[in-house]
Amino acid sequence: MLRGSKVGLRARHDEDVPILEAELYGDVVNAARAEAGPWRPITPGSKESPAVVDDKEQGHVPFSVVELDGGALVGAATLWDLDTHNRSAHIGLGLLPSARGKGYGTDVVAVLCHYGFVVRSLHRLQIETLSDNTAMLRSAERNGFVREGALRSSAWVMGEFLDEVLLGLLVEEWKPASEETP
Repeated sequence: MLRGSKVGLRARHDEDVPILEAELYGDVVNAARAEAGPWRPITPGSKESPAVVDDKEQGHVPFSVVELDGGALVGAATLWDLDTHNRSAHIGLGLLPSARGKGYGTDVVAVLCHYGFVVRSLHRLQIETLSDNTAMLRSAERNGFVREGALRSSAWVMGEFLDEVLLGLLVEEWKPASEETP
């Protein structure tokens, strides 16, 4: 398990899947805001579920997010579109409703940065999020991500086009948690 100050990232367990399906992907509004395509219902237990892991997929590294205190499942995190030639990847995360507002998102981003830069030797990490997703913007910026631009009206979400913000972090800009000043 990869450890942050509040959460750990571990492999997805079978018992995580129904919880993530119900609380993240079954929430139509949340799922529509998080995914690039339209929401559609997924039959419980389906191999098409976004919570099901394909261990053979090398460009997509999914994690379950758990509290360090007690080990409760609190969400999902992903390093996706892993590009070994350009040494880059994208970060994504989703927290269960009961886990939001506790600082877990900032910690998840920090642990994903450690994984991407130290374990995978990447040069660049990138985040795209809706412009009104203040929690993700705050988590990214607290970890050193820089706003690089806005993609105007680029995301069709629940009947309207929304802007997306593009954020990036280069390995030489990254400050691991142990090096940060209080």
